[in-house]
Amino acid sequence: MEAQSLRKNRPVAIWLYIGAFMIVVQVLLGGITRLTGSGLSITEWQPILGALPPMNEQAWHEAFQKYQQIAQYKYINSHFSLEDFKAIYFWEWLHRDWGRLMGFVFLFPFIYFVIKKKIGKSMIGPMIILFLLGGLQGVIGWIMVKSGIGTDLVYVSHIRLAVHFMAALVLLCYVIWFALKITVPSYRLIHQKTLKQLNIWILVVITIQLIYGAFMAGTHAALAAPTWPDMNGHWVPSQQMFNQGSFLSDITHNLISIQFIHRTLAYLIAIMVLVWTFISVKLPQESVLYQIRFIPLVVVLLQVLLGVLALLYSMNDMKLTYSIIHQFGGIVLLAVMVFTYFYSRGKTAA
Repeated sequence: MEAQSLRKNRPVAIWLYIGAFMIVVQVLLGGITRLTGSGLSITEWQPILGALPPMNEQAWHEAFQKYQQIAQYKYINSHFSLEDFKAIYFWEWLHRDWGRLMGFVFLFPFIYFVIKKKIGKSMIGPMIILFLLGGLQGVIGWIMVKSGIGTDLVYVSHIRLAVHFMAALVLLCYVIWFALKITVPSYRLIHQKTLKQLNIWILVVITIQLIYGAFMAGTHAALAAPTWPDMNGHWVPSQQMFNQGSFLSDITHNLISIQFIHRTLAYLIAIMVLVWTFISVKLPQESVLYQIRFIPLVVVLLQVLLGVLALLYSMNDMKLTYSIIHQFGGIVLLAVMVFTYFYSRGKTAA
């Protein structure tokens, strides 16, 4: 009965997975927006009229004039021509419009599923949370842009960037978890206490690592030490790591400290996932976790490699490409470990 009931939820789950894919694309667009310095190019928030870019030269000049009033243009991009402005405007516009499209993709199928009674009463609460999380993302995004208008800020704070980034990933994990919960029967789950606890710790460290990934992107910290495996000739650049006046300032604003922490957490996560793999090899062969036991390790090793490439190419034309692929790898690793944690929640011992 349980499997039959869950099978009916597949259309809803497919919709959720499509939404999860769109969230991933949105996060990557956000990364491109930050790395290209495009986030403050649109100085207004118009939920409906803003869906279209400027449609003629006069409208473009008006948008450019508004951009010329903010600190980013005055102190960083005063050399910009209209064509330069159009280039950064594109990424912020696409980022916002993709968000609008996501709203439609989530809303209209939801209405359809409610009318067709595909969504049971037990799903209503989680659906409300889903829409609240999505709305929160839009609010946080506008607060970020607003913080750079009418102030002396030339870029949005990397702290705010990290909040926006992590809120998107919380939404992504929630959507994936929701889809799994309404489609995976309980008998597919297994219970292995050590594996489950280790998975939790891996998720905790990955969360911290993703925050520091946002710090890296937001401060362009890679440029402070674009060498590997050392950092400007030092394995532990202690003299450069503690010069901000306080420990909190050092771990949140010192570029060398941010990069050192990001590197160290990468190695730690790789070791933890390696241990997870060794434990999962001992699981029953028919279990899902056994069948996918090497996927987390492959993903984390690729992610470390991408991180090194993003660092080494941080000062040339390949910087944006490797940085976005590296960001995508981090999202995939997070999703994979959410997936493995879900399947380790069984009540029957493996």
